[in-house]
Amino acid sequence: MISKELKKAIQELPSAEKDKLIFRLLRKDNDLAKRLHFELVDIETVDDKRLAFENLMIEKIRSYSQRFYSVGYLLQDTRYMSGDISHHVKITKDKFGEISLNIKMLIEVLKHNNERIQNEKYSKSYTLCIYIIARAFKILLLINAIDDDYFIELKEDLSLLGQLIGQNHSLMKTAIHHGLDVNWLISREIPNDINAIHKELKHNGYLK
Repeated sequence: MISKELKKAIQELPSAEKDKLIFRLLRKDNDLAKRLHFELVDIETVDDKRLAFENLMIEKIRSYSQRFYSVGYLLQDTRYMSGDISHHVKITKDKFGEISLNIKMLIEVLKHNNERIQNEKYSKSYTLCIYIIARAFKILLLINAIDDDYFIELKEDLSLLGQLIGQNHSLMKTAIHHGLDVNWLISREIPNDINAIHKELKHNGYLK
């Protein structure tokens, strides 16, 4: 946390000295440099960035699904993709994209790999299954925190995600055991106390 004294000292610095400090900071913090470039220079909007990212993400998921080796590698690739989404959100502050891109990521992963996951021994697919179920729960929590108008745009994909999970007996087994009602996704009716439900489940050792 920056102290009041430091803030005041920085404010009183000559303009040229401030510029030097900013440029030195930007050289060491690439993410901050990218965020400022987006906010101050870039002509693309958040929607433009989200659409471009989504198209690239779908292409990447299809690519690593085509060269599928094991559920372990599938989990690793999906975690990397999730990290890319987090980076996009960090740079653009795209809160809607944080939800929509995570939903689309899981949809694409399951569209191309559902049969592979459920044909694998549950002991081997469990880590991937719990990752998907925990991610689906996180999506519901994020949706619960946004305006209802944004939720309308997510309903179709949310329902599709629920259907894909419902078609996979390994994922359904994991969902039931860890307290995720897939009907929340399919019917697009999220409990008002979803945060309390999630907190209680985590407290009791589930979703991990």
